[in-house]
Amino acid sequence: MVAVVQMSPFALLRQLEQLGRDHGAQMPVREAPAEVWEGVGFRLGAQHFVCAMGEVTELLKYPELSPIPRTRSWVRGMANVRGNLLPVMDLNGFLGGVQTSLTRSSRVIVIDIDGVFAGLLVDEVLGMRHFLNDDFHQSAENVAEDLAPFISGRFHTEGVEWLVFSMRALAQSTRFIKVAI
Repeated sequence: MVAVVQMSPFALLRQLEQLGRDHGAQMPVREAPAEVWEGVGFRLGAQHFVCAMGEVTELLKYPELSPIPRTRSWVRGMANVRGNLLPVMDLNGFLGGVQTSLTRSSRVIVIDIDGVFAGLLVDEVLGMRHFLNDDFHQSAENVAEDLAPFISGRFHTEGVEWLVFSMRALAQSTRFIKVAI
């Protein structure tokens, strides 16, 4: 006859735990997730830009505008957006480029930073973009002189260079704020 050994439930659980440790597969080591930077991508001509999500209030199709007399050539006009008056500026025109031609892809990026409420006409909004912080480069080579004060770096991913455009720097620029001629 076989002798039966009585074990307490606690001892049995400890034995099962030890067997699991001795013969179980090692659990994979969890790596810390990579830090991700999120922004809104947009295009001016052939150049791709991205600005921080927190700097964008809203994205609009090109609205109906009323002209604003005696302003710089890059001031497109004033829009009434849900009862709020929104000055719309041609961002490419402001940066020294050619005036933006309106197409079906044209959009207005609305900012509201430090009391500056404005719409910025761009050729196209390319949606939300996610970049690994490790892919950020603080330098941005070959940037036009008019553009340089607003660029804080770049991301290079999938063969595309994305210049990081600071809407805050734009809103603090006296050249941008002084639109009267």
